[in-house]
Amino acid sequence: MERVPAFPGRAGAIEVIQRELTAFARRARGRATELHPELSLVASSILDLVIERDGCLAADLAGHFHLDKSTVSRQVAALEREGYLARDVDPANRRNLVLRATAEGRQVARAAARRRAAAFTERFRDWDDADIERMAEYLVRYNAADE
Repeated sequence: MERVPAFPGRAGAIEVIQRELTAFARRARGRATELHPELSLVASSILDLVIERDGCLAADLAGHFHLDKSTVSRQVAALEREGYLARDVDPANRRNLVLRATAEGRQVARAAARRRAAAFTERFRDWDDADIERMAEYLVRYNAADE
């Protein structure tokens, strides 16, 4: 395994982290088409969250992903056109529509998850288990700070 270089202090390390996370995000957007050819990265993320939560409101999606409501609306409309999402009246508040994944949406999401898992497994093939676990812990800690 390649040795990670030391960085010049906290500010230097933060600069490297920012640069590397930006590169990761760009690569993720680029790979999204390969791993999930039917959907954009945003649309597949929305579908995944709707499945994870077993349904949710569009406003919840906008808040979770820090997206404009119009962006969510466009993505949800595309998912509905593809037959991956459907809207149900919320029994708790009949004015709200709950987004739910269809059987086809769940199937597409499962296939995409398998492709993502294979891609990540390949990417980490030369890493030892302890390094993978540490990275997982750090990512959870980093993302938890945003909640």
